[in-house]
Amino acid sequence: MSKLGNLGARLHRGEVGYDFVKNRKIWYGLSILITITAIVGLAVRGLNMGIEFEGGAVFNTPKNTSASVSQAEEYAEQASGHDAIVQKLGDGSLRIQVAGIDTDAANTIKNTLADDLKVDSEQINAELVGPSWGEQIANKAWQGLGIFLVLVVIYLAIAFEWRMALAAFVALIHDITITVGIYALVGFEVTPGTVIGLLTILGYSLYDTVVVFDSLKEQTKDITKQTRWTYSDVANRSINSTLVRSVNTTVVALLPVAGLLFIGGGVLGAGMLNDISLSLFVGLAAGAYSSIFIATPLVADLKEREPQLKALRKRVLAKRAQSAAKGETEVHGDDESYESEPEDAAPAVVGPRNQPASRTRGRGRPSGKRR
Repeated sequence: MSKLGNLGARLHRGEVGYDFVKNRKIWYGLSILITITAIVGLAVRGLNMGIEFEGGAVFNTPKNTSASVSQAEEYAEQASGHDAIVQKLGDGSLRIQVAGIDTDAANTIKNTLADDLKVDSEQINAELVGPSWGEQIANKAWQGLGIFLVLVVIYLAIAFEWRMALAAFVALIHDITITVGIYALVGFEVTPGTVIGLLTILGYSLYDTVVVFDSLKEQTKDITKQTRWTYSDVANRSINSTLVRSVNTTVVALLPVAGLLFIGGGVLGAGMLNDISLSLFVGLAAGAYSSIFIATPLVADLKEREPQLKALRKRVLAKRAQSAAKGETEVHGDDESYESEPEDAAPAVVGPRNQPASRTRGRGRPSGKRR
């Protein structure tokens, strides 16, 4: 077995682990800091909306146009009075995109570009996008996102409970805010491909969250019938037992996306790939982070506000303190009926796992019987 596979097995069995829930305030603070930075970037710089949302025109020049990208960009900005985006295609032609112009001005700009580029105006193909169509596309995108979030919350509330639905919703909003903020800070153009990428990463983020929630739901059945573990202990174990799977899934998904973003968009100059690849790259990383560091610790916080689980936490901590005072290595529950629960419901700890109950029962007591 590989080292990573061996680590995953040890994490699942609870032999090693990291206390994510205990350090949740650190993760909350870090997420708040990143989210505030994203919101400030969005407020100050705004989004660079593509032509599909703002309306405008796209001019495609003939093959093997002699003008460079910078020259064509300068010509287009002088002719239109607006910022222009120019891309050199594989056949040597140029794609000149000018947003925010009306249909009447497109023909004038086309003729001016033809004179500057020294080509026949009939050889320049102009594609026009009206602002009303772009506004309709933007509204449909927001409606689709809203419907998605509502359906997610309803599904999780039915499949699990409202606290898990709320935690997953917070994690999704966290991922959306960070991704949109990165777009504002970097200045990449927002196109329909960006919206597709955004909806895709929400699905990935939700998948990781549901995997942890399913493990948590299974391991917390009848948890109030014992006094060995708090809800936070089991929540932490659920994160550790699925940690390697979440990391593997995220890394495998990030590798091809990184290829699109850094090689396709950066090295090869296929700028159109940036629209979807940046949202996927940032969103996948943020989704994996929120599933581990935000969603499950938040569920533990919400659940332990319940009277039953709050009382359970007090009993567990009191029993651990009593056991520590007596020098015992493990605290046992008072209810033997909870012995039937699965072994992997034990909380993750750092270091060797505690010995089975049968080996330590009665340790420190002369008769080995319960008092």
